[in-house]
Amino acid sequence: MSKSYQRMNLAEREELSIRHAQGQGIRVIARQLGRSPSTISRELARNRTGFYYRAVTAQNKAARRCFRKPRRLAVDGRLRHTVFSLLRRQWSPQQIRDRQRRQHPHEPSLQVSAETIYSYLYVLPRGELRRELLSHLRQHRKHRRPRSRGADRRGQIPEMISIEERPAEVADRTIPGHWEGDLILGRGHQSALGTLVERTTRTVLLVRLWSQDATSVRQAFARKLRHVPKQMKLSLTYDRGKEMTEHRLFTRDTKMAVYFAHPQSPWERGTNENTNGLIRQYFPKGTDFNEVSAYQIRKVQDRLNGRPRKVLDAQTPFEAFNELLR
Repeated sequence: MSKSYQRMNLAEREELSIRHAQGQGIRVIARQLGRSPSTISRELARNRTGFYYRAVTAQNKAARRCFRKPRRLAVDGRLRHTVFSLLRRQWSPQQIRDRQRRQHPHEPSLQVSAETIYSYLYVLPRGELRRELLSHLRQHRKHRRPRSRGADRRGQIPEMISIEERPAEVADRTIPGHWEGDLILGRGHQSALGTLVERTTRTVLLVRLWSQDATSVRQAFARKLRHVPKQMKLSLTYDRGKEMTEHRLFTRDTKMAVYFAHPQSPWERGTNENTNGLIRQYFPKGTDFNEVSAYQIRKVQDRLNGRPRKVLDAQTPFEAFNELLR
């Protein structure tokens, strides 16, 4: 049985915009997006402005067409209140959709599609309410800046173990307990926040740092992991930042093997890179982490671990982590 048709979402339109600008054909784009060529052709015909196709413009055009008929959020105050409350907790429309379906599988009146939420946000609200609600959505760049592909100019970390030597079980996420780590830098690179994320459950640990030197980072990461159950501490994959120079001492303290990604290869730590993007919703660029309290950091950590994730079938990382422990 064929799957029911779903309207294109903003992420798909952004991908279409990039590929169309690169001159890719309709069939190639359709294959990459998992859509039929007729869907792509119709989308371009309806929402292109002259020769150019812009994702946000297309999204707004589609939303206005959808809104010619009364939409559920406009007339259902109870559902609207639920959606607004979850948006203010930094949940994405997709997370709200998945969570409502999971919690109310037999109550269609309490379910809402992500497209309906986007349509309401971009068309109905006016003024301050519109700005406030849209500020809770995660922001995406329309075009990603190309990364350099040269050698790592930061020098070599002694005795590091390459990601190529990491067991296959880590890559396919069959066994939990493997983590990825990084630093998020604050204003002027004068402060930083450590981030650790478990690859299977997407559980996040935020590490307060008073210094970015190798000893301080190693001790702070080890201290944060001290209360994680032993079976959930198997390895850590990190980039080649100098703050992990004392990786052998970190392994001694935590019994976790440390593997290093290739230079300029953030996709090898994709879970951590994606999580850092989520964290930036709470701590935008320019934040001085020296002025952020431990309470604030813990609150954001709990928020992140309490958000349902599509990859977890709308479970939260906290629920997935505890389910594995049981």
